[in-house]
Formats: sequence, structure tokens, C-alpha cells
Amino acid sequence: MAEGTIRVGFVGAGNNTRRRHIPGFQKQPGVELVAVANRTKESGERVAREFELTRVYENWRDLVRARDVDAVCIGTWPSMHCAITVAALEAGKHVLCEARMAMDAAEGRRMLAAAHRAPHLVTQLVPAPHTLEVDATLRALLAEGYAGEVLAVELHAAQGQFVEPEAPLHWRQDVTLSGLNILNMGIWYEAMMRWLGPARRVAAMAKVAVPRRRDAGGAWHDVRVPDHVDLLAQLEAGGVAHLRFSSVTALAPPSEVWIFGTDGTLRLEADAKRLSGGRRGDRELTEIPIPAERRIGWRVEEEFVNAIRGREKVSRTTFEDGVCYMEFTEAVARSIALGQAVDVAGL
Repeated sequence: MAEGTIRVGFVGAGNNTRRRHIPGFQKQPGVELVAVANRTKESGERVAREFELTRVYENWRDLVRARDVDAVCIGTWPSMHCAITVAALEAGKHVLCEARMAMDAAEGRRMLAAAHRAPHLVTQLVPAPHTLEVDATLRALLAEGYAGEVLAVELHAAQGQFVEPEAPLHWRQDVTLSGLNILNMGIWYEAMMRWLGPARRVAAMAKVAVPRRRDAGGAWHDVRVPDHVDLLAQLEAGGVAHLRFSSVTALAPPSEVWIFGTDGTLRLEADAKRLSGGRRGDRELTEIPIPAERRIGWRVEEEFVNAIRGREKVSRTTFEDGVCYMEFTEAVARSIALGQAVDVAGL
């Protein structure tokens, strides 16, 4: 099958699947999109008509068991990632799973264990996309000693707007669907690990702006997923990171990262995909050009297909990296609950 047709089925064809994954797979030679299972058969039929998929399943388990499906793309809420991944691997299917790997670290580890039991199958998590084009350059600068020893990191991730108390409960605010994941914290931490490595200890404080919200059907729910979190993290490499993730910081500046070292300072403006820096003796930052060969953007579906064909290995993102960011996510949740600093578990 490595050189034959790769037949892909989709479980959960939401916005990101329709906008990125299906078009991405359609561009790959020798790939056939064969089936979809959505939350309802009606929504699955709409996706099938839009993208000319041949079959619609009411039950995702039937899609996973289908003999003519070689790979499964999972685009559901995190609450289903673990069950679908394990079932797909046990059925002999390759797996591409949407970001926010799982509900918690235990589920992430179960997914990784299932992948280890099937080493002949490819497993990949959808990577944090917002820094892909600058990652290679930033990593190279740090490896070459541009900043010297990294002492401090400031990361402010802005999703801010004024609070809407009457807005319905979003799935990211529903702990039964999102688990311990908070805002875009996991994908930012995943990106940060690429440059600076993991954290070993974290202390966090958080705020839920509206404690109760109605869902789309009008039922009331307690909101347990924070709208704002501030945390300090001790990095394994020695630096201290101050990270802020928020959906309530209205009119705040765009997301940015500052890396302060003994010999230099680096700044990443995420939305502009712009790097700037300055070294000892400089009076101000100057923009750092990103070479075209290092500006590697979205190629998730291509990497997945190439890995199935044995042409490359998955790097963005492995299940191992996913477990690392889920361990960090869980440590933040424990710190908030306990009101104290906690260690981040490692692999």
C-alpha cells in the first residue's frame, strides 16, 4: 500500500477539516477520500456532497472498521480523540488527529501506547500552525547562540475581546468536551518546546469570567475552563517563562514572544510572522530575515502521506510531543486547583 492508493476517511468534518485537511489531501497524488462520519448523518451528507466523498457513516466505528479505509483523519472535539485513535490503530489504520491531543495526560498516554503497539502505522497530531514559518529560523538562531544563555521568556497570547455574559457556552468552555485544555495554551506550549525545550515546574493562576452559561439548547452549565490564565514556568534548560493566555484582554496588543538571553534578545510577532532581534551593544531591535528555504508553512497532509509511503518521518507533530504538551496542560490545571507550584511530568 505504501506506493498504492491511500484511502482516507474522516471522523468529524468540522471547520478545520473542511478548510485545511480535505483540500490538503486532495492535493496529494495517489490519495482517495472515501468516507465521512460526522455528528449527524445529515451534516456528513453535506460534507460528502461538497467534497465528493463516496460514503457517509452514522457511526464512526463503522468507518474505522471499513476494509477500504487505510487512514483516518480525526477532526472531532478532544473528548473523542482517544477512543477513535485507539480503535483506528487497533483496526490497522494510520491516524492523523486534530490538535488538543486529548482530554488529559492519561488519555494522551493511552494514545501513545496504542501507537507503540502498532509501530508499522503512522500517527500524527495536527501541529500548532501559527509559528510554522518562523520555527526553523528561531531554532537555528538559538542553537547558534544568538541569545546566549536564555534567562527569561515572555509570551502573551492574545485572543482578547470584551466579555459577552449572554453568549452561549462554546465547546472550548465545556470541560466535558475539551477536558483540561485551556484556550490556545497547548498549541503555544507545543511551539515553544520546538525552540526552548519543555518546562519542569509551573505555577498558575486563572480566572473564569462568567461562571455559568447556557448551551445552544438553553441548559445551564457551570464553566470550569478558564478565560484567562497567567503562569510562571521553570524551563528544563534553566530559563523562567511568564506565559499569559486570555480571551478577555480586549484591545491588547497582538500575540508576541520575547526571549531574553545573556547575549541577545529575540522577539516574535506571531500574526505578522516576523522575527526581530538585538545583541549586546545594539540600541534597538532590527528585523531578522527568514530565508525562503526555512519558511516552511503548512504541509500536514503531505507529511502524513509521505510518512505512510516511507519517504519521511513525522516531525510536526509526534504523539510523544503531544503527550508532553498534555502533561504541561495537566500540570497547569493541578497548579490552579492547588494554588501552588507543581512539577511537570515527563515521558
